[in-house]
Amino acid sequence: MIKLTEVRLDEEAERQVLDVVRSGRLAQGPKVAEFETTFAGIAGTEHAVAVSSGTTALVAAIQALDLRPGDEVITTPFTFVATLNAILEAGAVARLVDIDPRDFTIDPQCVAEAIGPATRAIMPVHLYGYPADMTTLAPLSEAAGIPIIEDAAQAHGASIDGRPVGSWGMGAFSFYATKNVTTGEGGIITTDDDALADRIRLLRNQGMRARYEYVIPGHNYRMTELQAAVGLSQLPHLDRWTSLRRDHAHRLRAALSGVEGLELPGEAGGRSHVYHQFTVRIGSAAAIDRDACAAALLEAGIETGVYYPKLTNDYDCYRDHPQVSVGDVTHASAAAREVLSLPVHQWLESGDVDQVAAAVVDVLGG
Repeated sequence: MIKLTEVRLDEEAERQVLDVVRSGRLAQGPKVAEFETTFAGIAGTEHAVAVSSGTTALVAAIQALDLRPGDEVITTPFTFVATLNAILEAGAVARLVDIDPRDFTIDPQCVAEAIGPATRAIMPVHLYGYPADMTTLAPLSEAAGIPIIEDAAQAHGASIDGRPVGSWGMGAFSFYATKNVTTGEGGIITTDDDALADRIRLLRNQGMRARYEYVIPGHNYRMTELQAAVGLSQLPHLDRWTSLRRDHAHRLRAALSGVEGLELPGEAGGRSHVYHQFTVRIGSAAAIDRDACAAALLEAGIETGVYYPKLTNDYDCYRDHPQVSVGDVTHASAAAREVLSLPVHQWLESGDVDQVAAAVVDVLGG
């Protein structure tokens, strides 16, 4: 079976973790500090504040803006539910707008139309490792005086015209087990704003600046030393792993171009894809539908994934939620019916990539 995702930790991870175990310092110590400094270099920002998960990274970023009940955050419904949960947990209203059908990321025109007097933040999602159209969103944000929080959970090392994601506003990254870099669980917030970074550091540590010196009401969003140790063992490999993912994606694209009804991911406008997922669309012109294709590929020994089978607002717990406002999301709804992710991770062998491509051609027709 060719797996959709695979997690491998090497001897360096074992060494880093053993260093922590032997040190007796398990929380918020030198490994976390080193991890933060290293990741800030990758994101091209002055600050990177490590937290306990990608979700808490989003929550803390929203809370750092000091939003009030009724304040709105504009985002997309075609994303992992953590994007929406973070907005609700922070007490804000999620205003959900449509995506660009060509790349699954939030449509800047829909964002512009949704901005109103209650808008306090824009939260684009760099979905599947592909950056949202920040060259359009950033001027829109600046003109309206509305900050950007980038949900970069799946986009470690991605960039737009050479500028890393996470540096266009506040960036919120996840290091969940299957991400391109993992700490098991964990997250980080990137920013160039000294005041926001200071507030986030307070928020993650119960509002304390020093022991028992409480400055603001806070939380426990701290990353452990063990998490940071696992991440530190992987960050030096990120560029190489990204290159492998990109090579696999380009080979898949070349082999699958021309398959009827199959729409392949692309890159445009200087937006560099890091292929957390290689996500295709199985359209109405395809020989079979998305679910039948996934079943046939599994039978052929190829694991696939559907990210995401429904929009966040399509679940009962959100459909009539008073903090969820949904616009016309026609393109997002269509994408949820058609997307399918194929294996593209760095541990694939050359023959694996060929096998994946051959299976898709066999199932859909070449």
